Amino acid sequence: MYDKFLEIKSSSIWDTIKLVDKGWSKDKKYLITKIDGSKLLLRVSDIKYYDYKKNDYKEIQKLKDIDILMSRPVDFGIFQNGNKVYTLLTWINGIEAKEKLPSLSPKEQYNIGIKAGQALKLMHLIPAPKNQIPWSLRFNRKLDRNIKSSINCSIQIKGFKKIIKYINDNRYLLNKRPQTFQHGDYHCGNIILTNINEVGIIDFDRLDYGDPWEEFNRIVWCADICPEFASGRIDGYFDGKVPDDFFILMALYIGSNQLSSIPWAIPFGKQEIDTMTRQAKNVLNWYDNF
Repeated sequence: MYDKFLEIKSSSIWDTIKLVDKGWSKDKKYLITKIDGSKLLLRVSDIKYYDYKKNDYKEIQKLKDIDILMSRPVDFGIFQNGNKVYTLLTWINGIEAKEKLPSLSPKEQYNIGIKAGQALKLMHLIPAPKNQIPWSLRFNRKLDRNIKSSINCSIQIKGFKKIIKYINDNRYLLNKRPQTFQHGDYHCGNIILTNINEVGIIDFDRLDYGDPWEEFNRIVWCADICPEFASGRIDGYFDGKVPDDFFILMALYIGSNQLSSIPWAIPFGKQEIDTMTRQAKNVLNWYDNF
């Protein structure tokens, strides 16, 4: 396996290469251990994703002065005779938050959530490009797509019409929303906890620019595993002073996600459909059917 990586200029100081079989990305991921014992994450993509991956690498570099523990860019390029794109990133030693959180006390879970919220707030210090399309225009298009796909889906979420009504009644909240850097998939599956429970952020594969509050659209994954962590995330982000309209807008973003979740899950089979159906039931219950 090592031979196919020889074109990567730093491979001469690698000791071992181990496949990392986790996540939903189409990338092949490898844990690289260097001769000096330090570790890197290698992501390998098909050459057709070159422009996309190059842009991601450039955008992650904008976080270089942000004081958070994260998987940082090391190198980027083409190899395997021009057929593959590689991205090298720093490796964070630890355990995924979704695996470790349930074993901790409620107070520890909440305090880690505080740290995760504070880290997210720091990432949102990076402003969106000045030529960014207004958020209300961008996200209303997404809402229209999600509503249409939900209506046309062969599997219906019980109560989906109430979600649609809530979304349509609250679209006005999207007007004049600020836009910043977005991690794009911020939940406890993309957070690593070190041995002293420091929060490390990984997997910027879906980074974007948009409403910073939209980053809470996946907090249902956190609440499902650990409600105290989810609460801490919100309090940490807002330093305990949560604006009243945040919860109304978060419900819109979560509702939008629920509408698209079943159509997304269908190609992956029954297990994912069941997971998304259960999550949708939880969300409808938490929000009192919107």
